[in-house]
Amino acid sequence: MLNALNLVVRDMDAALAFYRLLGLEIPDAAVWSTTTGVHHVTVRMPGGFELELDSPALARAYNAGWQPPSGARGGLVIGFSVATRDAVDECFARMTAAGHGATQPPFDAFWGARYAIIVDPDGNHVGVMSPVDPERMGAPPAL
Repeated sequence: MLNALNLVVRDMDAALAFYRLLGLEIPDAAVWSTTTGVHHVTVRMPGGFELELDSPALARAYNAGWQPPSGARGGLVIGFSVATRDAVDECFARMTAAGHGATQPPFDAFWGARYAIIVDPDGNHVGVMSPVDPERMGAPPAL
């Protein structure tokens, strides 16, 4: 059973600010730090899923083979849901106004949702999606 997504982040303060601005409630009690800085954050989601943020130093401590990413990111898109179609546009506007990049402005996707992709401080793609409206579904694009 998939129970967690662990992201190794270069700048914990920037990552925390990004995910809080996105709407995650991250209590200070979730942040584990030492005299050398913040090294781990666990964000518990409904249903038991956890988003974990780790410093590179901690990643090297528990994974001898960890290497910082190089080149283009893989195919990972971290998905977040919002309550309404308008909330996708509002979230996109808030995040980009704060200086975060984007790879996909909000659009009405063929699967019936409003969807956008923004980029976190470490280059991870973060999809923001409204509920699916079956009346807005269309044919998928020809690939």
